[in-house]
Amino acid sequence: MKIKVRVSHEEDTKYASLICKKIQESAKIRGTGIAKKDPEYIKSKMINGNAVMAFYNGKIAGFIYLEVYQNKEFVVNSGLIVFPEFRKKGLANIIKIEIFKLSRKKFPNSKIFSITTSHSVIKMNTKLGFNPVSFSELTQSEKFWKGCKSCANFDILTRNQRNMCLCTGLLYKPSESYEDKTTVQKKNIDNLIRGDKIILAYSGGLDTSYCLKYLLQKGYDVHTVIINTGGFKEEELKKIEERALNIGSKSHKTIDSIEDYYQNCIKYLIFGNILKNNTYPLSVSSERIFHAIKIAQYATFIKAKAIAHGSTGAGNDQIRFDIAFQIICPDKITLSPIRDLRISRTEEIEYLRNSGISICWNEAEYSINKGIWGTSIGGKETLTSYQDFPDEAYPTKLSKTKSENLELEFEKGELVSVNKEKGKAIKNILKIEKIASQFAIGRGIHIGDTILGIKGRVAFEASAAIIIIKAHHLLEKHILTKWQLHWKEQLSNWYGILLHEAQYLDPVMRDIEMFLTSTQKRLTGTVYIILYPYRFHLVGIKSEFDLMESNMAKYGEMNYSWTAEDVKGFTKILSNQMKMYHNLNKNKK
Repeated sequence: MKIKVRVSHEEDTKYASLICKKIQESAKIRGTGIAKKDPEYIKSKMINGNAVMAFYNGKIAGFIYLEVYQNKEFVVNSGLIVFPEFRKKGLANIIKIEIFKLSRKKFPNSKIFSITTSHSVIKMNTKLGFNPVSFSELTQSEKFWKGCKSCANFDILTRNQRNMCLCTGLLYKPSESYEDKTTVQKKNIDNLIRGDKIILAYSGGLDTSYCLKYLLQKGYDVHTVIINTGGFKEEELKKIEERALNIGSKSHKTIDSIEDYYQNCIKYLIFGNILKNNTYPLSVSSERIFHAIKIAQYATFIKAKAIAHGSTGAGNDQIRFDIAFQIICPDKITLSPIRDLRISRTEEIEYLRNSGISICWNEAEYSINKGIWGTSIGGKETLTSYQDFPDEAYPTKLSKTKSENLELEFEKGELVSVNKEKGKAIKNILKIEKIASQFAIGRGIHIGDTILGIKGRVAFEASAAIIIIKAHHLLEKHILTKWQLHWKEQLSNWYGILLHEAQYLDPVMRDIEMFLTSTQKRLTGTVYIILYPYRFHLVGIKSEFDLMESNMAKYGEMNYSWTAEDVKGFTKILSNQMKMYHNLNKNKK
């Protein structure tokens, strides 16, 4: 079975006479309704794209059109017909939704009305937001009411001076939501109707699977998308797609954003040696903004009306998603069923089971989010302030106990080779991760401030990120000047804070990135490291830009550029301000 409902075009005019015939036959059987339609009039509607056509397995199955009255003050949805052989398949409802959407799109400020004796049509219109009204609230256009002449009950209408008939008048008034987008966003789901297209950020986990089923059961046209920033293997992505489609997603899209994530984020995290609270390399949290950006762009591309995500109301990700969507696609409605309904994990599992979806969600004691820049892990221990995180809870296990040398080469701040083997940055990061994770390096527990102002605790393992940042920082200590290092530390810290707190799209971030890039012009050299179980040792560096190799002096040894008298004069001047202070205040204690 294949149902297709779309806006009409000129080629559909061949169906005009058949449609008019079916409308007349249907009115005769019902004993009411507008019986006669002019094929030429119907053709004009088709040509101008003011009608909706329905097809069932390629055959014409239904039709409806719209007409405008009183200088676009009113739009009528009229002439609904589903051919008898295709009834009781839900076609009428789909047709009504599509003509309503078409009316709203073409005439957003117009009132939409309908008159009907059909109880099912009244029910469909009510779901779309129509309300029963007296005929006096409908159009007063003579052209419209003359169209009722072919109805068997026209005399009832005229006897009552068009105040009433057997038909019920239904009217949809556009919300005053054209005023400003803030009001639109506050109304959120109120502006959605059955059949509207929604993009769902889908990871394949419990929360997003619940959101998918919930939105589908609400009657929305839900399409899932996942953004791969390095945390998934090919087979994992295929399983996620299969799960989405099995639950009922109309389509599933996997968007690869690893290179984009590196070029626009990881690179600057390395340039800035950024560790949140001197501990956490912003592993998964830095990915979310890039997920949000790509999702917003995809929603715009496929013309979705809303974007949904599975964030709860207590975390940072909800802020990152919401802010990005508001900036990149402010016309889209943002939905977050878990947050909005305040539903528990247990309730989600029960809902899915009752819906025929039984997956072993309870098997995993820990929530694991893996990305190219590290893995974050949450569990019962991280909900406390005192419990240590068990070794078995970390995804990778210690498998090497004998020390091993590691050699990293940087060019202008970017990692270009590992153990003398050249490669692109992403490949190098993955290679270090594979080597160092066998030593269980890069584990830790981060305690920090969330965007919402509460404290949060999370375990992580990020062997590649920690080693690269520490090696890069050591190279900088040898190459950059004192004041470059000082101001770079200040701005890098701000960059990490702003990235964590969903401010990536603020232009100041581009300004800081330009500064960080500028500091990397001479950042070329090799760093030597020794890996041990659970730790690593930075041995040293070699670089043609190493300021320790200056011929001016050797620290603690010999200098070649100043004399003892020079130093005495220097210290005398350097201490002037302190001497003045102490001389003025020594008798005032």
